[in-house]
Amino acid sequence: MSTYDPITVPLGPARVRRFSWLGVLILGSASYLLILRTLIRTDNPNFLPSLILLGSIVVPMTVLVFAVSGGRRIAAPPGIVIFTAIAGGVIGTVAAGTLEYDTLHRLGALPMILVGLIEEAAKLIVPLILMIFLRRPDPPAGVIIGVASGMGFATLETMGYGFSALLNQGSLAAVDETLLLRALLSPAGHVAWTGLTVAALWRIPTASRRGPAVGLAAASFVAAVLLHGAWDGFNSIPIHLVVAALSVTSLLILMRRAHRSA
Repeated sequence: MSTYDPITVPLGPARVRRFSWLGVLILGSASYLLILRTLIRTDNPNFLPSLILLGSIVVPMTVLVFAVSGGRRIAAPPGIVIFTAIAGGVIGTVAAGTLEYDTLHRLGALPMILVGLIEEAAKLIVPLILMIFLRRPDPPAGVIIGVASGMGFATLETMGYGFSALLNQGSLAAVDETLLLRALLSPAGHVAWTGLTVAALWRIPTASRRGPAVGLAAASFVAAVLLHGAWDGFNSIPIHLVVAALSVTSLLILMRRAHRSA
């Protein structure tokens, strides 16, 4: 097993560091609009992959940069964060898709709560592997690792939905609408739920009392599954607003604590 020390580095002037996430959001959104405008004017389908990629990644990436850049030091090394975003997204979506497919064939219908259970568990594969191989993972890094894994999952899933909208409806407007809706909702979905669960999981190795720490991690996972199931299972705007408020508020609280600790 290996370990790492949190990196204490100057992250630039306080104002630049504080608003770096805003730069990612503005530049990413501007790039998306530029590609969309070019695609409409030229009618060149070669721009579609770039459009779908940017429409899927900008908002989750903004949340990840916000999570990383708030403290005086980087609680998780950039290499591990990048690895988690990529591997967590690929492994999470493949594992979730395979389990959902197999379960659907056995049961004939897949309850939304089971979808939530499968996807929330799949997103924990890479963070759990990292927690095992890092001797003493830094607890404040947990929420960052969780956000990175959720970001990778949300990005690839949104890309899939965008591509499906193109195939099923054959309309650029449908693709744009799908990307916009899922981008706006991503901070209240996979990004928040995985961030909450992993933040609790990464406190277990360094906890003075393992029992309560394990119980908190289990409760966080159950809460994530229930929020996920409620989001998918109810076609109700009030319920979606409640779930979004709970998810985003909890994530912001954990980020603030992590920034203070770091």
